[in-house]
Amino acid sequence: MSEYVSVATGGPSAAFFDLDRTLIAGSSAFTLATAARSMKMMPAHELVRDALTAATFKFVGDHSGDGTSDAVRDRILGFVKGQRQDDLQALNERVLPRLLGKIRPEARRLVDIHRHAGRATFIVSAAPQEIVEPLAISLGMTGGIGTRGKVADGVYTGELDGPFCYAQGKVDAIEHLARWDGLDLRQCYAYSDSSSDLPMLGAVGHPVAVNPDSKLERHARLHAWPVVIFSQRTKTVIRRTVAGVASAGLAAGTFAAGIEVGTRRARRGWFR
Repeated sequence: MSEYVSVATGGPSAAFFDLDRTLIAGSSAFTLATAARSMKMMPAHELVRDALTAATFKFVGDHSGDGTSDAVRDRILGFVKGQRQDDLQALNERVLPRLLGKIRPEARRLVDIHRHAGRATFIVSAAPQEIVEPLAISLGMTGGIGTRGKVADGVYTGELDGPFCYAQGKVDAIEHLARWDGLDLRQCYAYSDSSSDLPMLGAVGHPVAVNPDSKLERHARLHAWPVVIFSQRTKTVIRRTVAGVASAGLAAGTFAAGIEVGTRRARRGWFR
């Protein structure tokens, strides 16, 4: 990781991180589906289907241009349609601790490096905004950019409320944010494992391939993009040690702040 200690500065800049298989090992889909099933928000057969999808994604990756984008969008919107927004936000109490335990140590270090350099840091993911934003806040990041569903009278309609944060949709989202915050995308960084994120990686001045799938690796090598390999191991937020017990209060406070701040932002919407 020494090559990132002296990351470029000199202007309005940010670092954008994909979630699945980049910040965390594996996919967040199964974690969300398990929590939804435990709260009777998802039938058992859908849980099994999401488990198989998550396992395939973890070992194979995803690829744009094969209908994956439409399928992912339809799965997310279909899941939330008819659900109360408060119920989805309540899943954070179960989902966030599990996702935090999957954060790659190297990814956490990269987030810290960018933050200490005075750079804004964001998660950009197709996952629901109500999950992505609190996770980002819990990690000490600036914020999260996720897929937002339209809400009427506190209930999801099954329609999008903003760009679908997948493939080109991620570019639309970060360009909107760049205009709002005065960011220069030429000075920004983006990290992803998947060829589906080639549009986002190509939209910034400093793209980095993390544990790339074969298509992304070929593209990165061809264009001389940095390629980094993160280990598959992860570490939980609080270990059952004396040190873990001592830090439990701080970790719990950060986690609670993530839920509170993320809920507020989810209710008013990230893009204003």
